[in-house]
Order: sequence, then C-alpha cells, then structure tokens
Amino acid sequence: MFDPERVRQNDLRGGTPPWSQRLVPAERPPVDRDFRCDVLIVGAGVTGALVAEHLAAQGHEVCVIDRQRPGFGSTTASTSMLMWEIDRSLSDLTAMYGFERAANIYRRSFAAVSGLAELANTHRLPCGLRHRRSLYLAAGQVGARELKAEHDLRMRAGLPGDYLDHLTLLEEFGLYREAAIHSIGSADADPLLLCQALLKTAAGHGVDIYDASAENYYNSGQAVVVELDGGHLIEAKHVVLATGYVMPDFVSSSLHKISSSWAIATPPQPASAMWRDGALIWEASENYSYARTTQDGRIIMGGEDDDQATEPDERDRLMPAKADALLHRLNGLWSHAEPVAEFVWSGTFGTTTDGLPLIGRVPGHPRIYAAYGYGGNGITYSYLASRMIAASLAGDDKPWFDDFAIDRDGPKAS
Repeated sequence: MFDPERVRQNDLRGGTPPWSQRLVPAERPPVDRDFRCDVLIVGAGVTGALVAEHLAAQGHEVCVIDRQRPGFGSTTASTSMLMWEIDRSLSDLTAMYGFERAANIYRRSFAAVSGLAELANTHRLPCGLRHRRSLYLAAGQVGARELKAEHDLRMRAGLPGDYLDHLTLLEEFGLYREAAIHSIGSADADPLLLCQALLKTAAGHGVDIYDASAENYYNSGQAVVVELDGGHLIEAKHVVLATGYVMPDFVSSSLHKISSSWAIATPPQPASAMWRDGALIWEASENYSYARTTQDGRIIMGGEDDDQATEPDERDRLMPAKADALLHRLNGLWSHAEPVAEFVWSGTFGTTTDGLPLIGRVPGHPRIYAAYGYGGNGITYSYLASRMIAASLAGDDKPWFDDFAIDRDGPKAS
C-alpha cells in the first residue's frame, strides 16, 4: 500500500511533457481557519476540476484542496487522447460481462467524450480541444479476423466505425497493418490547459481552491471532518477523493493495480510528415502503443507499459531505453516522421483487471466518494465520474453505476 503522505507529484510522473511549457500556475492561498462546505474535493487534477465545475454549477458550495500545483500530478503525464474506445475491446468486455452490459459501458464512454467536448465548447475553454477520428489497428494477436468481429459487435451496439481492410488502410492512411477500425467521436486536447480552464471556470462559480493536504478523515454522522496538514479542520457534507492512484488506506479494491507508461514527443513536423486527418491511433494488442499529433505539429507516441516499474527511481531509470523503444515503434508505424524525441516523460497510474474505472461511494464511508483506476482513459472517465458523483449526491443513483462500483465483483475466471 502506498503511503499518501510520502508520495509527491514527481512520484506520479517524471521527465518533461510538452504541456508544461505553456502553463502559468494559479495562485492558491493556504487554509488559515476551520470552515464548513457542502463538498470538499481532494485533488485538483482533471478529475477534481471536472467534479468541482459541475457541482458548483448545480449550486453546491465546493472547495478544492491540493498540496501541490494543480494538474502537475497524473494530469501532466497524460497524452490527452480523449477516446471513447476503452482499454478492453468490446469483444473482451462482452466475454467478461455479456453483450448488453458491455455495449452499455461503451455507449456511456462515447457519451462522456461527447459531453466533455460540449462542455469545452459551451464555456469556450482555451484547451486546444479538437474533434478527432480514431484508428484502431490490428496488432499482436488481434488480426484482421478478430478486428472484423470487433467491428461487427460495435455495429450491433449502435456504435460508429468503418472496417478498413489492409489495402484500404494503406491507400487511405499509408499505414501498413492487416486492418483497422476507423471511427468518429474522439478528441484530443492539452491536458494542463484543460485542467487550468476548468478550475478557472469552477472559481467563477464560487469554488475556492486551497494549498493544503488532507491528513485524516473522520466520519461524524451527517458530515466528514478532514484534518489538514496545518492542523485546521474542514467539515464537509461530502468528500470526493480525486487523487489518482494515491488513495487513503480505507479506499481499496481487489481489481485495482498500478502500472507505468512512457511517452515521447517529436519536434514540430512539416504537414507532409503527418498522417491523414491527425487521427488518434492505437493498437488492438494487450500492451498497446498509441499516437497523436499536437496543434504545433508534433507527434506523440506512448506506451511500453510496465507494472513492475512503478517506483519513481526505477521508472525514471528506464526512460532512455523506453524512449528508444517508442522511437522504434514510431518509425515502424510512420516512417515519414523525424525520429527524434524532443520531450520524454512517464507516469504511474492506476488501472483495473477488467479495464473499467472505480467510481462511487467508498464502501463503509457513505459520505466519501472516490474516482480512480482509469487506465488509458483518464480524462474520459474523469468526465463520467463528475456526472455520476453529481447524480449520486442528488439522490439519483442509477442501476448502471454498479458497473463502476469500487466494491464490484470482477469477471469470473473461465
């Protein structure tokens, strides 16, 4: 079990992503008194920012605390590919939980990306959000036949996408793979600018954001009392834990596990060195790689996940070798790009054995919510979490919330 008091932001990620070059951190006052609020959110990354904005817009009195710079933990390690296609294929999820449940999970993921894009548009969030198509490529043990079966399931579920055979994929995108599924409905953005814009919007709704760390949590019947590092107390009707995989000891799930991932960003490329439409690319293999472009013409390549290298020193020691491996993967995928890594970074993140997030009330703590275990769909699931938690606070829990419950049963062993 990780000790939340010993894990700092540099433990969550390493290296330098391109996002941090453009961020001006917001000022946050310390907590200098005891006070009460409706909802206390612990963590000012994308999850905390989305929850704060949404709850405040609904009229809740919300405050946010974070011990370090908002967005500089797991958020800055993100490649910010806002995908509705999740870590587990619809085929795999159907084998685990049956078609109807799996299809509904995929539909909710699709709606989450659409909702986030609408939110960014409505508030004109300056986060560089761009609507994108995606290319899900045959890779590893998933060949043309398996990808066609996946496409057929998606069609049955009413999800968008076209199956591209080898020749069509090569002619239309210049990518040499057995097959692909080409879909609408995804997006990309700058994750730090998104987080900053959401926090600014939340502040406009009256949200207070403080420089503080939660030390202890005490249930007191009709409220939760949170003791801070400076000794002051915040009494909240509800608490939302949005701290990534670093959760207090009383939050646990048998499905949760931790892994690390690495990413590189090239120098800006000429337009002729980019693939068609800047589609978001990811592979159908279990340990998949993924790629996107940026507004300033870079190519980002990520992957090389490793669940044995989660300690910061070991993760950072592997960074040069992982960068070389990602450059090799990029050259194999798209040889038109300049094979240089101008930025290299890594992050440690929570995931789950079934590829679905952990969102909802913490078992045994009815006034405390948590949202974590996002895997490769961090921002998509952050939006989903913000809507689920808001509905639950309003007494509108839906039966499908159980699909993401922290204490849910995992897939049965075959």
